Amino acid sequence: MANTTYPYLPIEDYGMIGDLYTVALVSKQGSIDWCCLPDFDSPSVFGALLDAQKGGSFRLAPISPPSFSTRQLYAPDTNILITRFMTSKGIGEITDFMPVKHVGTDHQEHHLVRAVRMVYGSLTFRLECRPAFNYARDPHTLKVSDHGAVFSSKALALVLSSSVPLTDDHEGGVSATFTLSEGETVYFFLDSSQNKRILPHPAQSAQYDEQYTETQRYWRNWLSQCRYQGRWREYVYRSALALKLLTYAPTGAIVAAPTTSLPEGIGGERNWDYRFTWFRDAAFTLDSLMTLGFVEEADAFMGWLNERVKELEEGGSLQPMYTIHGGSEMPEMHLDHLEGYQRSQPVRIGNAAAKQLQLDIYGELMDVIYLYTHFHGISYEGWMKLCQQLEWLTDHWQEADEGIWEVRGGARDFLHSRLMSWVAFDRALRIAHEYGLPAPVEQWRQTSAQIYQEIMDKGWNNQKGCFVQYYGGEAVDASTLLLSLTGFVNARDPRMLATIECILQELTMFPHVYRYDIETAADDGLEGHEGTFNICSFWLVEALARANRVEEARLALEHMLTYANHVSLYAEETAITGEALGNFPQAFTHLALIHACLSVDEAIDNGFVHFYILERSNVQQKR
Repeated sequence: MANTTYPYLPIEDYGMIGDLYTVALVSKQGSIDWCCLPDFDSPSVFGALLDAQKGGSFRLAPISPPSFSTRQLYAPDTNILITRFMTSKGIGEITDFMPVKHVGTDHQEHHLVRAVRMVYGSLTFRLECRPAFNYARDPHTLKVSDHGAVFSSKALALVLSSSVPLTDDHEGGVSATFTLSEGETVYFFLDSSQNKRILPHPAQSAQYDEQYTETQRYWRNWLSQCRYQGRWREYVYRSALALKLLTYAPTGAIVAAPTTSLPEGIGGERNWDYRFTWFRDAAFTLDSLMTLGFVEEADAFMGWLNERVKELEEGGSLQPMYTIHGGSEMPEMHLDHLEGYQRSQPVRIGNAAAKQLQLDIYGELMDVIYLYTHFHGISYEGWMKLCQQLEWLTDHWQEADEGIWEVRGGARDFLHSRLMSWVAFDRALRIAHEYGLPAPVEQWRQTSAQIYQEIMDKGWNNQKGCFVQYYGGEAVDASTLLLSLTGFVNARDPRMLATIECILQELTMFPHVYRYDIETAADDGLEGHEGTFNICSFWLVEALARANRVEEARLALEHMLTYANHVSLYAEETAITGEALGNFPQAFTHLALIHACLSVDEAIDNGFVHFYILERSNVQQKR
């Protein structure tokens, strides 16, 4: 089968399809190299992304002629992916999608649809489907029949229904070679089940047409809620569609990314499992979606959040993250039998950051709850639960923590954690005032003022002439850009402008921004290097726009948009040489892109960007 010279394709060579339970990554070469079933955090069944030899994949591409070029795109306003193969003998294309199910149906069953169509000419294609269950740890049996094949492991079964005959390859997979002429189409339906027997069925066009139409209708109806009409509509729409794919329909949880262990530096150890729900990432995601006009995702997440708060013991605090099902345990372990993407080890599942202290989460939660109240208000019972969490924060905000970057080299007094503690009390005071809710208002005001003064006194380094990463330190940190984005300081305050300059000088390879300088920042407990952080690059765009440096902001934004992949998706990081690094696609990046586009649009149109709170509290009026 035609492929690249190297066993691993670039991270940016993939598109994403999904059904709001899980996703599959489909390469420009026609291979599905990552898919976990039945859920985002389930073990992989196709994991060639983390081990090209034994990880498992579902490949589909021309073999005659042996060389081809490809293009990949989404059907307009959907998450239906089209991969086109172009050769001297003809043009063929694969359409891939996962039908979106209604919540309440059997979420253990999932469907992935692939159709190969000849546009013109004639091509010979080869199919190779070789799953590797439970991260390539579980054996499986294979039974081939007239209509397809059944792959059965102890925990999961996959059924591949095919409109062409399949052959046992005697390596745990099936293959097929078929030639198509202009106008001909073949179909493949991959179904999964945990708890009931499914058999292959005739793969027919009627089933495909029905599922395609329903899937197309779902995505277009969902996207029609979007109010954005600015200059960068294509990127904002695609980011919204990507964020929606990262939501988990049964509970309302949102994953940070659908992958694990894609490296932040090739060959390094900075490889993490992001298939969980961080309060920080989820809150930022909902902020972006609500700002665009999508509210049902926030409704669902608030239900999930309410369950987490109910589970707390009296006087207890929230973890930084939970599983998509609400579980608090996600022990971190290494899968040493997998070589890792481009031999980047370890391959991790689970995440020890769940047990860290990350005080910033309260600010991010209160911030998005404040925005949410402008759509649906807040119940008395819900408010009382939030007050209990703020009571806990009142007693603990001065503690050192691991912070937004989840360092593993020891806790520090991180400025960002103090900032978001201030945000928590500021937004709580606003909610109490706007809705006349009972609250220890004077205590919150005093705490808010105390945090504010402490940040100004201890977070500012006179020698450096900027805000720094942690109290007493000298390292510049891109998270200090949030001082203006959260409304803590005016975007044109001299201290903020000076901090932007320091970030431009020390952390920026325009338009790319590093989180911090690994050599001078707080010890993060890890070896190796990492790429530039895309969310930080978009934060810089927004900070520049708010500082009335509109031309710089617009140029930086336009530069950053060129680093999206061919279907406008981003990973967590970008190498200086342009390659995508880290887990993919990344919610952090796409939500920050949305806010950057909104801010630059407003700066161009109005000559300024509204103060953060006022801008977002007017969302309901703009609907």
